[in-house]
Amino acid sequence: MSFQDRIHPERGLAGFTKLSATLLFYNFVKAAMARVDASKVLDFGAGRGGPLHTDISWIRQLQDLRQLGAEVWAADIDKVVLDHPASDHQAILEMDKPLPFPDEFFDVIVSDWTFEHVANPELVAPELLRILRPGGYICARTTNKYGYVKLMASLVPNRLHKKTLEYVQPDRVPEDIFPTVFKMNSVSQIRRLFPGCSVFWFRSNSEPAYFFQNSLVYRAFLALHWLLPPVCATSICFFIGKPSANGSTS
Repeated sequence: MSFQDRIHPERGLAGFTKLSATLLFYNFVKAAMARVDASKVLDFGAGRGGPLHTDISWIRQLQDLRQLGAEVWAADIDKVVLDHPASDHQAILEMDKPLPFPDEFFDVIVSDWTFEHVANPELVAPELLRILRPGGYICARTTNKYGYVKLMASLVPNRLHKKTLEYVQPDRVPEDIFPTVFKMNSVSQIRRLFPGCSVFWFRSNSEPAYFFQNSLVYRAFLALHWLLPPVCATSICFFIGKPSANGSTS
């Protein structure tokens, strides 16, 4: 039994804990999909599908956006997206180019751990709204601008991120590591980039992710999560509603 199983006895049931931010976020995503009866969904910044390749817990099924009957497109600037295991279509995006989709094509756009990597939000945000149908939602989970994870990442130059994470998070796959810029990571930034949209959000802490596989460090970060005010949580989730055809927002 691992030390994480001893700290979280519930983990033995299905491979995740009561603290799982992934469980929380994707339940909100599924609620948004059900609310608009989504038939076309974009996974923006999907990468290779990360945990979908390795996670054997029930959460893997929750992250498969096809589960509610939607047709799913996975899109990323990296060609590893062609190996995405939970999508019907894959698209390789070009940096600083318009997204290769028609206007108002998607009912819901999901972006999980991508907004922190977007270097040109003034181009990306309008493009996301262009391809989202009126009344649809952009669901995004990202690093909180005011959390300690963002602070630590900012102290490490991007050129050293892979080498640092090999030490701090040795089970992290190099293909899942990208440069960070943190330009779409606060409520004020999102409201500015998506004017006229309704913006819902919550901040949360999950299980510690950067703990050197050390039990004492893990427990210390759990205590830190409990002590920090909500504004300093590690992640923030946004649900951005595009105005419907009559101009109202959800």
